Amino acid sequence: MSAQLAIIYPELGLFALAVAVLLLDLAWPRRRGALGYLLAAGCGALAVAVLAHPPAGEAFGGMLVADSLTVTFKAMFLLAAALVSLLSLRFLGGISRSQGEFYFLLALSTLGLMLLSSAQDLLMLYLGLELGTISLYPLAAWHKDNPRSAEAGMKYLLLGAISSAVLLYGLTMIYGVAGTTSFAGVRDALQAAGSPALVLGIAFVAAGFGFKVAAAPFHMWAPDVYEGAPTPITAFLSVASKAAGFAVLLRVFAGLLPGMSDAWAALMAVLSLASLLVGNLAAIPQTNIKRMLAYSGVAQAGCVLVGVAAASALGAGYSVFYLFQYTLANIGAFAVVLLVAQATGSEQITAFRGLSQRSPLLAFSMLLLLLSLGGIPPLGGFWAKLYVFMAGVQQGLWWLVLVGVLTSVLALYYYLMVVRQMYILPPDSHERLPIPLPAGLALLVCTVAIVALAYPAPLANLATAAGRVLFP
Repeated sequence: MSAQLAIIYPELGLFALAVAVLLLDLAWPRRRGALGYLLAAGCGALAVAVLAHPPAGEAFGGMLVADSLTVTFKAMFLLAAALVSLLSLRFLGGISRSQGEFYFLLALSTLGLMLLSSAQDLLMLYLGLELGTISLYPLAAWHKDNPRSAEAGMKYLLLGAISSAVLLYGLTMIYGVAGTTSFAGVRDALQAAGSPALVLGIAFVAAGFGFKVAAAPFHMWAPDVYEGAPTPITAFLSVASKAAGFAVLLRVFAGLLPGMSDAWAALMAVLSLASLLVGNLAAIPQTNIKRMLAYSGVAQAGCVLVGVAAASALGAGYSVFYLFQYTLANIGAFAVVLLVAQATGSEQITAFRGLSQRSPLLAFSMLLLLLSLGGIPPLGGFWAKLYVFMAGVQQGLWWLVLVGVLTSVLALYYYLMVVRQMYILPPDSHERLPIPLPAGLALLVCTVAIVALAYPAPLANLATAAGRVLFP
């Protein structure tokens, strides 16, 4: 039993940290500001521990697995939680006294996403999914005095419940064909099965996780929820929830349906094409920066799906690399959005007018992060796009890669519109923008990491090792 517990030590450590946050909030209510630092430090330490001493093996009868793929995703989730905890410190103090519950739910959501990435059983997969998403519903509506936040929470709850129902229906159809919930048993049973129920179940599962990763045409929730939710939670939603959805997409389709790779790869290619076109075209007319980043996230999901559609070790590994750098770049971008909105009271793109004069550091960080999201060399985003497009070309997806390249050029238009506001247009005010220490620290980590990924080899090697787990 102790050996099995050692395999899930990151989850146990995070659960203990969540309980500690809740108890400390009750015991020392006047020290609530320290809870964010505690969760950030704890998640950061766990992320380092996972990478330095990665767990390996199976636990609880094979329901959970620890391998290179799960280690990479767990480190990604923990890093995202640590950065979002830092972003929440000053922001949360201005909208709510319930800080302990906020950080507790954030930790529980991270725990659910970690379990989701490790699941080797249909029941554990659904348990991790619900723990990860149900905790996010109240967080999206946390700003009680803001009607848009309540609207975001309600929309996320309703559409999330529908997507979970669709996903569960698909899983039950797969179980009905296979007669077992374990991934190994399902894989063996499905190799000899070709019933219409199986095809329908796969379609429902793809639709359910299409919602989680905000891929078109299942992206309808993203713009409204991103705009209305508190900005730190929007940052977490945009990266951690998306990454978890891709982790399960890779696990389910590559792990359970190796004999049907042509069919599910074609489905992923169609989703990728729709996401690239819809996300980039819809982002252009946006005037709200959070809605623009929401549609940008749809387009970014399309790029990741190019690697998934490649149905190869390189494709899966480079998709993981893409998600890791996207986590850093997007959280950093939302950090700047948060600081600008707090100073100006606006989340419109025009609020960035003259930012280079009001805060040169913020403007320069945002410039680097947007250029990385746009795929400009030598930043991390360039290598991510290059890698997934290479994987697509190797598998003959020339047409999809061509669309990806063209839409990436299109994406530069709306990213550079923000740069134009910051560096070309004059400011409405010459008052300096303050940079609080915790948010500044999170932004520094994201910016430095994106620049450091100009040398992508260490992370690329880690990601390709994760890809070989699915395609030995």
